[in-house]
Amino acid sequence: MSNSIVRTITSQSTKSAALTQVQALIAGTNKTFPNATLTFGNASVQTASIVQDLQNLEQAMLALNAAQSNARDAVSALRALEASVGPRLRTYKRFLLATYGTSAQQLAVFGLQPSKARTPISTETRATATAKARATRAARGTKGKKQKLAIKGDVTGVVVTPITNSPEPKPAPSPTPPASPAARALASAAER
Repeated sequence: MSNSIVRTITSQSTKSAALTQVQALIAGTNKTFPNATLTFGNASVQTASIVQDLQNLEQAMLALNAAQSNARDAVSALRALEASVGPRLRTYKRFLLATYGTSAQQLAVFGLQPSKARTPISTETRATATAKARATRAARGTKGKKQKLAIKGDVTGVVVTPITNSPEPKPAPSPTPPASPAARALASAAER
């Protein structure tokens, strides 16, 4: 039974339930078997010994809960301090790197190392990257600025009526447009 209790204390949701169970076992044993000797298999055990074991387990569980609570508090304090000190620390490191540049000995006094020089990209790597970029662009069908300007959309079935500022109002067009392009052409010719 104690193995299952010990296993359950590792789960956050069952810590309090396991502690409650151990405390109930202590109380029940003290109430029901105050000074008894129990026999399990071939071994005789005093209830005082069982109660002592359960109390040790209870104390260990309480110590674990307190330690975890203290650890959470310490982590919260550390994060708050890092948030306030972090920007100043980064600025100071940049200052030291700018001041001492590539002087490894001077930077080592502060526990820093000089920045590594960028390695130039080889012509083979650059050519491979360019070829991959062109292949990707062709596969996706992406176009450049001038190619995009050359693309015009075709819209059919839309009549555009220009708005002009004329002093006399014109009658509103009929609510039903002509059904076919040929009928539209006849209607526009009739209006002229």
